[in-house]
Amino acid sequence: MSVDHYENFPVASWLCPPALRPAVVAIYHFARTADDLADEGDAPVAERVQALRDYRADLAAVVAGHAPSPLWARVYAPLAREMHRLQPALLHDLIDAFEQDLDPPRYRDRAHLLDYCRRSANPVGRLLLGLYGVGDAESLRRSDAICSALQLINFWQDFSRDGPNGRLYVPQADLNRHGVTASDVLACRDSPAARALIQDLCAWARQLMLDGAPLALSLPGRAGWELRLVVQGGLLILDKIAARRFDSLLHRPAIRASDFPALAWRALTMRAAP
Repeated sequence: MSVDHYENFPVASWLCPPALRPAVVAIYHFARTADDLADEGDAPVAERVQALRDYRADLAAVVAGHAPSPLWARVYAPLAREMHRLQPALLHDLIDAFEQDLDPPRYRDRAHLLDYCRRSANPVGRLLLGLYGVGDAESLRRSDAICSALQLINFWQDFSRDGPNGRLYVPQADLNRHGVTASDVLACRDSPAARALIQDLCAWARQLMLDGAPLALSLPGRAGWELRLVVQGGLLILDKIAARRFDSLLHRPAIRASDFPALAWRALTMRAAP
């Protein structure tokens, strides 16, 4: 069940324990609103920068135990009630990533892009693990792998949306290795070289996801089942890209209602990779 926006993956679904749903929804609305401030509408960049600064100031106020401004009370009032269970530094990391989205760099290599994922995606997994009382180093590492993989999969899914908006998340080192230019990707110019590039990028994302996947099998109860669906949802998008021979410069794959039975079966039969 998504909240306000289409999502590939479940948010505060029925699998989430009822006691945790308010915190999960509060985190989601916090991140979704910050993302909208960076992305939605046609406000000039300077206004977006200031909006995110004001948004960060409200976060700092709530962390300090003060009332937020009325502007985002709908976001911060629920978040304030859950703040005792959250790590403020991770929330600030998310805002850092949304600020970077206003003037995204051209990523040099995969390490450079993963540093963006560290702030744009990984905090969400760590916040959720914190709600479940999980904080050991191996679980955090696997959570980071899953979240970074989900972020990468979203990039490789959204070429046809990001290109017209001038956004390029393919590392320059990968472009060079496959003989594809940045302008080729931004213009969504399909070619054998571009498809080979996308195949390589999808393999990277898949390996990251499989590296993190054992976390879904180790978490007990509803948390584990929720994460199984998240992992399998990401892998299903990669399968859809592969089924169309990596033409995601032309076609955006998506999970649809008709995929749910297969997705549930994949989650039910999920096993650790050999």
